[in-house]
Amino acid sequence: MKIIPISNSLILANTKIQLSGTYLEKMDVGDIKPDEELILLIKKDSEGGVRFQPVAFLGKASVGEMSDDVTINVGERVRVDEVDLNNQYVTYHSYPEIEDVNKEEAMKKLVDIKEQMISVFGPMINGGEAVPRMYLSRAADWNQTAVMSVPYLHLSSPEKYEVMKAEKESEKIDLLTKYIQKSLAIIEVANEAQNNNDESYKQLYRESAIKKQIEYLQKELDELHPENKSDIQLFEEKIEDSGMNEQAKKEAEKVIKRLKTEGESGHEYGMLTDYLEFVTSLDWKKHEAKDIDINRAKDILDKEHFGLEKVKKRIVEQMAVMSLSKKQSGSILLLVGAPGTGKTSIAKSIADGLDREYVRISLGGVKDEADIRGHRRTYIGAMPGRIMDGIKKAGTSNPVIVLDEIDKLSTSYSGDPASALLEVLDPEQNNTFTDHYMNVPYDLSDVMFICTANTLDTIPGPLLDRMEIINFNGYTPTEKLHIAKNHLIKKSMEKSGVSEENLSITDDAYEKIISNYTMEAGVRGLKKQLDKLTRIAAVKTVSDGNGKIEVTSENLSEYMDQREIHHEKIHETTTPGIVTGLAWTPVGGEILFIETMLTKGSGKVQITGQLGDVMKESAQIAVSLVKKMYPEKAEVFEENDIHIHVPAGATPKDGPSAGITLTTALSSLINEKPVDSEYAMTGEVSLRGDVMPIGGLPEKLMAAQRAGVRSVFIPKENEYDLKDVAPEVLKELTIIPVERVDEVVGKVM
Repeated sequence: MKIIPISNSLILANTKIQLSGTYLEKMDVGDIKPDEELILLIKKDSEGGVRFQPVAFLGKASVGEMSDDVTINVGERVRVDEVDLNNQYVTYHSYPEIEDVNKEEAMKKLVDIKEQMISVFGPMINGGEAVPRMYLSRAADWNQTAVMSVPYLHLSSPEKYEVMKAEKESEKIDLLTKYIQKSLAIIEVANEAQNNNDESYKQLYRESAIKKQIEYLQKELDELHPENKSDIQLFEEKIEDSGMNEQAKKEAEKVIKRLKTEGESGHEYGMLTDYLEFVTSLDWKKHEAKDIDINRAKDILDKEHFGLEKVKKRIVEQMAVMSLSKKQSGSILLLVGAPGTGKTSIAKSIADGLDREYVRISLGGVKDEADIRGHRRTYIGAMPGRIMDGIKKAGTSNPVIVLDEIDKLSTSYSGDPASALLEVLDPEQNNTFTDHYMNVPYDLSDVMFICTANTLDTIPGPLLDRMEIINFNGYTPTEKLHIAKNHLIKKSMEKSGVSEENLSITDDAYEKIISNYTMEAGVRGLKKQLDKLTRIAAVKTVSDGNGKIEVTSENLSEYMDQREIHHEKIHETTTPGIVTGLAWTPVGGEILFIETMLTKGSGKVQITGQLGDVMKESAQIAVSLVKKMYPEKAEVFEENDIHIHVPAGATPKDGPSAGITLTTALSSLINEKPVDSEYAMTGEVSLRGDVMPIGGLPEKLMAAQRAGVRSVFIPKENEYDLKDVAPEVLKELTIIPVERVDEVVGKVM
C-alpha cells in the first residue's frame, strides 16, 4: 500500500479528489498504478520533520492516459497506529463516523447551504474563479458538497481537520455549516467591496473621458475664437510661459485647481485671481549681464551732477567691476548725506548708465515688517511687500532699486522692518527671498540695491554692516552757483513756461541767494528760491504780455519777500574768554561761539546753551585741564564761579568736537588774554591734553570760510580728510594740524 501525504486539503469518505503530477513528484511518491491501493495521511502543520494526524483515509487510484494527474476514489476513514515513511510501512484500524442524523433533515440542511453558496458564488463566474451551478447540483450528499466547494472557501487547515476527525455525522454537518456560512459572509463582503470599486472606477473612467472631450472641444473653440479664452486658461498659459521655478509653479498650479473648484461665484475667487495675476506678471527669467559702457555712464553722471567727484569715482569703479565680473549686482551702496545733496537723483543716473529699469521705494515711516515681506494670504486685504511690488513695477528681474530714507525705519508691535531687510540686502541669502504673500522663493541676486540716508545714527548695526557707505559732503558755494545756473534755473523755467526773454539773473544775485537765503548742504532750498523767481516772472509775463524781470543783488530782496538768513560772522573786536568753534549740522557746517565768564563765587561751574551730555562732559574736562595747565591760578578758580555759554540758547547742541575750543576759551579767560577772531578750531580733547579726531570736517571748513575765518586748528589725525575739502575753501584758509591742546593755546595767546 502506497502512502500519499496530503496537506491543507479536505478529504471525506466516499468522495473523489484529484492530485497533480507536480504535487506527487514534489512529495516523492513515485509512479502510481491504476487501481493501486493508497492510504492518504494528513500532514500536521509543524516544524522539524514530517508529522501526520491520527486520522487518515483509504483510497484507490484512477490514472488518466492523457495527463500526469491522478484521481483518487476516497474510501473509508481509518485511524493510524504506526507510520514508517522511509519503508512505506503503515498500520491502522477502521474509524467510521457515527450516523446519528435524520436523512431528511440532513438533506434539507444541505439544500439550504447549497442555495446560499450558489447565490454567493454565482456573481463570481464573470469575475475570475467560478463554481458552476452544475457541480453543486450534482453533489448528492454533504461529503461531496464540502469537498467540491472547499477550494473556494476560507477554511484553515485546523478547521478542515476538525471536520475530517468528527466522530459523529451531526458534528460534521454542524462544523461544515458553521465554516461554510462564515466563509460565505467573508466572500459576500469582498464581493460588495469589489462591486463598489468597480462602480467607482467606472465613474472615474467616465468622468475622465468626459473631461478629455470637454478639453478637446474647448481647444477647438479657443482656436476659432482666441479672444474668448477664460481667465483660468490665460493663467495656465502665463504660468507655462513665465519660466518660474518649480516651487512657484507648483504653488500656482495649486491655486489654479482651487480656482477651478471655487468657480467665479466662490468667495475666494477674487483673492485667488489677484495672486495669480501678481505671480504671473513677475519676470522669473535670469538675464545675461550686459556690457557696460563706462564712458557713457561717466557722461551721464557728469551731465546730471556737478561736483561730487569722489562719489562719482566710486560709482564708476562699481560699474567697472560689474562689467568685468559679468554680474548684475555689486556691493550694496549706502548714500549718506544731508537732504538735497543729490542722493536719489544720482541713483537714477546709475540706472540710466547701466541701461536698467529704475524703481524707487520710500521707506520713510515704515514700521511694519509686512511692508517688506508682504502679508500672508490668510489675512483680509493681503498684498505683497514693497520689494516684490517694486520688482513687478520694474517688469524685470534685474532692476536698480533705490531704498530711500532707510534711516527713517522704525519698529512697532507689527515687527521690525529693518530686520526684514537683512535678507533682502544680503547677496548670500537674497537668491531665495520669500515674500509672505507669494509663499515661494524669488531670486533677488540680480537686483542692484542702492540705499539712501541722512544719518547713520538710526540704522541698526547688522543692517549697516551689509552696506558700503558713500558720504555726500554737500556742495560748496561755487558748486551751488554752477548748479543753479546750469541745471536748476533751466528746469524751473521749463516747468513754469518761462523763457530767457522773461527772466534774467545775475551771478551776484545767484551768490546772494546761496549765501543769504539758503542754509543747507544740498540745493533743495536753492531750487525753491529759484522756483519763486520763475513764478514771479510767469505772473509778469501773463500780466504785461511780454514782460521781463531782471534780478540783481540790489533788487533781490524785493522778489524774495523774506528776511535774509542770519549766518554767524567773526567779531571784529575780541574779548578774553570768547573763542570761535566749528559745528556740523544736518544742513551743513556752522561756526559756534564759546563764551565764558568769571563771577564772584565759590568755584562752581555753570553751563548753559542747551548742550547735550557729550558737550557737558567736554566742558568738565576743559575745566579740569585748565586747572592743571595753570596751577598758579588756583585762587581764581576757588574765589570765582565759571559760567560757560554757547549761543543760540534755543538750539540743542551736542557732539565730541568742542573740547579744544572750550579749553582755549577758559585759558583765555583765566589769563585775561583775548583770542584773535581770525582763528577757529575743532577737535575733542582728553584729560591728558591730546587732541582727538572729529567728523564733518569739509562742512565745518566751508562754514569757517563763509564766516571770514582765516586760520583753523584741526586734529592732526584729520589731515587725511582734507582731500575731501573743496580747493576754493582750502585756498582761503590756513589749516593748522595739532596733536596737543597746549599747541593751540600757545599759538593763539
